[in-house]
Amino acid sequence: MSTPTPPHFRPAKTRRDFLHTAGGGLGGIALNWMLAQDRARASDGQATLNPLAPKSPHHAATAKQVIFLFMVGGPSQMDLFDPKPALQKWHGKPLPDSTGQPKSQFTTGKETVLGSTRQFKQHGQSGQWVSDLLPNLATCVDDICFLKSCWCTSTIHAPAMYELHTGRFLMGHPSLGSWVTYGLGSENQNLPAYCVMPQPEGVPEGGAPCWGSAYLPAVYQGTLFRKGATPILNLKPPADVTAAQNKRAFDMVKKLNEMDLAPGDTDLAARVASYELAFRMQTHAPEAVDLAKETKETHSLYGLDDPRTADFGTRLLLARRLVERGVRFVQVYSGGGPLSMQWDAHDDVNQNHEKMCGHVDKPVAALLTDLKRRGLLKDTLVVWCSEFGRTPNSQGSKGRDHNPLGYTMWLAGGGVKGGKSVGTTDEFGLKAVEDKVSVNDFHATILHTLGLDHEKLTTRHNGRDERLTDVGGDVVEAALG
Repeated sequence: MSTPTPPHFRPAKTRRDFLHTAGGGLGGIALNWMLAQDRARASDGQATLNPLAPKSPHHAATAKQVIFLFMVGGPSQMDLFDPKPALQKWHGKPLPDSTGQPKSQFTTGKETVLGSTRQFKQHGQSGQWVSDLLPNLATCVDDICFLKSCWCTSTIHAPAMYELHTGRFLMGHPSLGSWVTYGLGSENQNLPAYCVMPQPEGVPEGGAPCWGSAYLPAVYQGTLFRKGATPILNLKPPADVTAAQNKRAFDMVKKLNEMDLAPGDTDLAARVASYELAFRMQTHAPEAVDLAKETKETHSLYGLDDPRTADFGTRLLLARRLVERGVRFVQVYSGGGPLSMQWDAHDDVNQNHEKMCGHVDKPVAALLTDLKRRGLLKDTLVVWCSEFGRTPNSQGSKGRDHNPLGYTMWLAGGGVKGGKSVGTTDEFGLKAVEDKVSVNDFHATILHTLGLDHEKLTTRHNGRDERLTDVGGDVVEAALG
């Protein structure tokens, strides 16, 4: 009689024995997954301690870098890009019952309609509408895609700014620029990957969370550039420290950090990378911000010879120099600090917008023109945006309140289809009614041009895979070439 073959698995005698036997192979499965991730990163050139090393996108990109122009306070869509003849017809009358009574921060919706006094014309071969407030930008409409049906969720500045910058109306989430540099790294290892240039008079109400990295490593937060001869503070060593002493101090800090640097310690790796970047910037940043190297014609193009446009023009010229050198994301603010230096036209929309448009019209047109003639516009996505728009009903007799229900933002370059308008608002410019573009859609589209899938660009935080677009967002295909 033959001996019976023993079973392949030893029968479990107790519940604990069963659980041990059943789960014993999970460690091997986990190890196999981790090794596969290491191989994937190594094959992609990402098995490096430098968190800002260039990374491959998810799909073919049409843009390599972004210049993000934020108009602080909320420009009026019906006075700039979205003409509404019904405003003149209903001027001085309440909005019809069909629109409801949309409440905003300082108005009840019962106020009378305020007709626009601006003159609109169609421009370019595409015949896009632009008002007389932006005569220079009007010459560039064939390179611009206007998103005329944007909407957001808050009527208050700071929450709306957080939503536009981070995808959520509460602070504490990474900014768009942080997500982009987290996903793609930087093409220039001698300059910051993410640069921010606020209004000299002050930052927007949302403050630093608008360019913060939140729960992403700190290396992905924006680096502030300030007005003056030294745009980056604390970059140069003290005057009594020689170059040799500075190098020895840096080498010592680097050696001490590397002694504690364990595999997988991304926080310390990010700190090491930031120290190394700061050291390299001492040599390379001065050249990047030296506008004296630009021609007189370029200075004039950006309006550096005009007191009205000199400040914003300087910052846009600097933005062009930065993306030209491989900086991934440049964020420039028009407005900030005192209310008089914002697009927040509560008292007199004409007076406010004539001043603010006077600051930005020529420089923004110059940026698009300069990028295009240098062959940079095809690889650079230019974004013009704000936290919300303005109401068709009046605040006081001449002003407009905040309107998150429907407003205009635009994109240019970077694979965007120029000379086009996407979406519409109602006859008063109050609400988006066709092809609505949410903030999630807006962000998904920007990421898409950079080759990033907004659903795959995630980071683990508090047990959840967080992403810029949270649980929403569709790419606005109509805006892409």
